Amino acid sequence: MVLSQQTITVIGAGNIGRALIGGLIRGEYVMPEQLRATRRNPAMLQQLQDDFPGVRTGTDNAEAVDGASVVVLAIKPQNARQVIHEIRDAVNDETLIVSVLAGVTTAGLVDAFGRELPVVRTMPNTPMLVDEGATAIAGGVHTDEGHLAIVQRMFEAVGTVEEVPEYLMDAVTGLSGSGPAYVYMFIEALTDAGVKQGLPRPTAFRLAAQTVYGAAKLVLDTGKHPAILRDEVTTPGGTAISAVAELESHGLRTMLINAVATATQRSHELANDE
Repeated sequence: MVLSQQTITVIGAGNIGRALIGGLIRGEYVMPEQLRATRRNPAMLQQLQDDFPGVRTGTDNAEAVDGASVVVLAIKPQNARQVIHEIRDAVNDETLIVSVLAGVTTAGLVDAFGRELPVVRTMPNTPMLVDEGATAIAGGVHTDEGHLAIVQRMFEAVGTVEEVPEYLMDAVTGLSGSGPAYVYMFIEALTDAGVKQGLPRPTAFRLAAQTVYGAAKLVLDTGKHPAILRDEVTTPGGTAISAVAELESHGLRTMLINAVATATQRSHELANDE
């Protein structure tokens, strides 16, 4: 196993960091004793310790990275410089740095550490909280296939992983990184539509959420193009084709394409502000 000999430190064990720790332990990718986690809030660290006994927790970032073979930066981008300043002298030259920092490039991280460290940039999304995340990874100039294999294995514990060139990470942010927000709005709108037609809200909500989940699972499990699956639902003169025509007339497809483009541009702007 690629992770069996690793010591992994998660700096900033909030929602994303905690989800990664949980997935690694539940999937038996690592033993709890191989994991370390830091967070500013001692009460939240205690909760993490209670939920995952054996994981070493603390508030001292430098102490946590000492001797770690993998360091995951799961902090807010605006805190990156301060945290890196705290830990850079305690990080070994061979330590693999895994970044979950939106808009921060691998070159920028290498520069911040002041050494030619291997850095892999990742863009997960929040469904990793239920082990159904979509994560893109991109290696920096000092990484090799072994480093990428480690990171891929780590994030496979909480979903699926796609390797992309780093210049496409802004597009990933616009699509899958921000994508859950679009889907939540879709579920909310479907729920309201059901309520308008007389369904009780709890019933409409459950039907809407399950419909989205089931449709996505059918796409993934069958491998069929969404257009083919749509055609299988839309019978001639039926209800579905009438609804599809209404959606097309209001530009649903164009709105989603433009939303991804807008989010991609914003990610690019944040990267340039780094």
